[in-house]
Amino acid sequence: MAVSFSSIPPASTIFGAYASVSAFIMLIQTMLNQLVPRQVQQYVLNMIHLYFRPRTNNATIVVEERDGMSGNEVYTAAETYLCTKIRPNIERLKISKRHKDVGVNIKFAQCEKIADFYDGVELEWRFVHEERKKTSKVIDEDTDNVLIESEKRYFELCFDKKHKEKAKVIKAEKKVVKLHTLACAASYSSSIVWDSINLEHPSTFDTLAMDPGEEKSIIEDLNRFVRRKEFYRKVGRAWKRGYLLYGPPGTGKSSLIAAIANYLKFDIYDLELTNVKRDSDLRKLLLRTANRSILVIEDIDCTVELPDRKGPRRQPCTDMDRTRTPRPRSIRKFFPRLFVFIKSTQFTLSGLLNFIDGLWSSCGDERIIIFTTNNKDKLDPALLRPGRMDMHIHMSYLTPHGFKLLASTYLNVHDPNHPCFLEIEDMINNMQVTPAELQRSYE
Repeated sequence: MAVSFSSIPPASTIFGAYASVSAFIMLIQTMLNQLVPRQVQQYVLNMIHLYFRPRTNNATIVVEERDGMSGNEVYTAAETYLCTKIRPNIERLKISKRHKDVGVNIKFAQCEKIADFYDGVELEWRFVHEERKKTSKVIDEDTDNVLIESEKRYFELCFDKKHKEKAKVIKAEKKVVKLHTLACAASYSSSIVWDSINLEHPSTFDTLAMDPGEEKSIIEDLNRFVRRKEFYRKVGRAWKRGYLLYGPPGTGKSSLIAAIANYLKFDIYDLELTNVKRDSDLRKLLLRTANRSILVIEDIDCTVELPDRKGPRRQPCTDMDRTRTPRPRSIRKFFPRLFVFIKSTQFTLSGLLNFIDGLWSSCGDERIIIFTTNNKDKLDPALLRPGRMDMHIHMSYLTPHGFKLLASTYLNVHDPNHPCFLEIEDMINNMQVTPAELQRSYE
């Protein structure tokens, strides 16, 4: 289709329309500046920018040079690290050397971007240098003098939000497992504290003299427990797991606990029930334990005598008994405060059960409770039911497989078909020996 040039308006007409629109816009702008306060205009513009700004998947961490009047050690560490990442494309650097410095100090002089990678995660560092609207006072860490600073410097660390959970994984992998115990053996009615040291027990599942099938089932159960957070929340149960380790002394119950802690990177809280005087003490101890931890009560059958929930069944009284001893109901009647005090200063089986799977058991996540005992039959059946002790693990006497593992560890005998093994297996099957007894003979 041919275009007729006669239909196009002349340049003077277009320029006149443009001038009219420009004059109208300037008139509106002048009226807004006169009628609308500057703060209101800035607020409206900020809201418009906030609404129409492009959405980003990046997360940003700001590391400022100063924290109040003092320096920020994180900023210093970041600056030291980034000086090793300087690339040739950086245009300006600041170099200085004080009298006591060994080498030359290199710092950034203007806003720069540095690409970095850590464990497959792409990171971007930005050095920001801007003038302060108001001067601030800072302390020189070398001379302790108060200085006036008019500049603000900080680093920005940007990364994709999808990597935020990766930080938890890295932290868990580098975590140092702690062993917590009560600070002293006195009564903890007024103050209960945990004291901790690093757990340096070298036990792992590879060094345990256990049956391979039993060991595999334990590892699978632990893996299933730690990844079922949503399942426990869905069914309305506390995220915890109970294990009962029972068997003769010296069969590796403590070593298995250390292996579980090293495998999961969980802290261990070693609770001596003899230090717990009442149920309220136990609740305080529970509230002071962290998530992702193991609470251990060793030798629960002989640590303390727990009063039964129902108590001993009372025999019917004769006339002679009534004349010799007052009835308990009479004691409660005439000394009610004494009765309440005595009852409140007891540590009962009910308190322990409420701690395991009652309301107080839901005050934390990802908890493991482990009981150990030499005699499973001595425990109250209420402690053993599912939901309290979910998995019962029998630590038996030494087996042929356990002996081969110990021989490989202590004697460097790695051949499973060694000619001596057949004779030794017959001896092990005909006698009861614990791994601890055999390990002592290797020393």
